[in-house]
Amino acid sequence: MRQELRDALDIAWDALGAAGVWWTGAERVKIVAETRAARACDLCQARKAALSPAAIPGRHTGATDLSEAAIEAVHRIVTDPGRLSEAWYKRLGASGLSDEAYVELLSVVAITTAADTYDRAAGNSQRDTPVPREGLPSRRRPTGAKPGLGWMPMLAPEDVTPDDPPLYEAGGRIGGNVHRALSLVPEAMMQFWHMFETMYLPQHAMRDFAREYRAISHAQIEMLAARVAVQNQCVY
Repeated sequence: MRQELRDALDIAWDALGAAGVWWTGAERVKIVAETRAARACDLCQARKAALSPAAIPGRHTGATDLSEAAIEAVHRIVTDPGRLSEAWYKRLGASGLSDEAYVELLSVVAITTAADTYDRAAGNSQRDTPVPREGLPSRRRPTGAKPGLGWMPMLAPEDVTPDDPPLYEAGGRIGGNVHRALSLVPEAMMQFWHMFETMYLPQHAMRDFAREYRAISHAQIEMLAARVAVQNQCVY
């Protein structure tokens, strides 16, 4: 295991216990717990097997006291991401889960899933749940964030202000849609991408086909990524 990868995973995992921008450290740890519990949820399994998830009513087998909207978001993202819809997303908002809270929740789910999947594939034991730390969310929304590209507002590189974190500066990030997806909460976006770029490749290395940065080639990486995307119902 590359030391830089071990370090990146440890840093990302530890950060899950700290207060974010819209969730406390304790709440972020609960999102981790719900991410892990979702695959054993009876309602999620029944919905996954149904022609439409909306046809199956009921309550999730939750592991925490997070709001029903938050638990619904976590469980659906984990178990049935290919059938998420804008109408579903708007219902979460109407139930009290704000755009900003959803984006940070998504980042926590993605980091948890990536770390757990890596550890399982590497034959490692599942990591202990992060230790929640004291602190209050800053609740700062980027002033330049705008709607239009996706379901939630996003922060384009040209709209970043001096008050925003340098979310596009590291790794040669160019502000593509995959970068902007979490940009409504820049800190959450940066936590995910710092880990992801170490697991995969930073932006500049992706397009440097004259050099291989990993033990497998660019082509092998992309073939594996495409196969995993199909299995995970990623339509991007």
